[in-house]
Amino acid sequence: MKWIRERDALIAQTLAFVQSVSARKDDFRQPDTVASAPVPAAEIISVRAAAVAFEPRQAEPAPHVAPPPQPLPAPPLRTSDVRSEMQARIANFRKHQERFEREREEYCAATLSKLRAAIGDVAPPPPTRK
Repeated sequence: MKWIRERDALIAQTLAFVQSVSARKDDFRQPDTVASAPVPAAEIISVRAAAVAFEPRQAEPAPHVAPPPQPLPAPPLRTSDVRSEMQARIANFRKHQERFEREREEYCAATLSKLRAAIGDVAPPPPTRK
């Protein structure tokens, strides 16, 4: 296989480069001594990159789906419409509050009448001796 030979050649070339660089560092650190082992010559092999054609997968066309119908925008309100809507909401709110107040009053009256009835059913306290 060709790629295996190319890989092995690249590894050998890289190893030779690393050894030559490390030998230079040793030479730089110790200028008095000469490197004892000669640097082996590396075999240089040219490597070409292979072009790979890539074709994206064609997606299946999605079935045509109609977008959901949008609600029609409300027509712009005129000043008189805004005013009448506000008055209607305020009147509705007042009715609601009056109903709550009426229900609270009825509940309070019922609770007090139950309490009074319970107090009236209690036997009078025994007479105290003097």
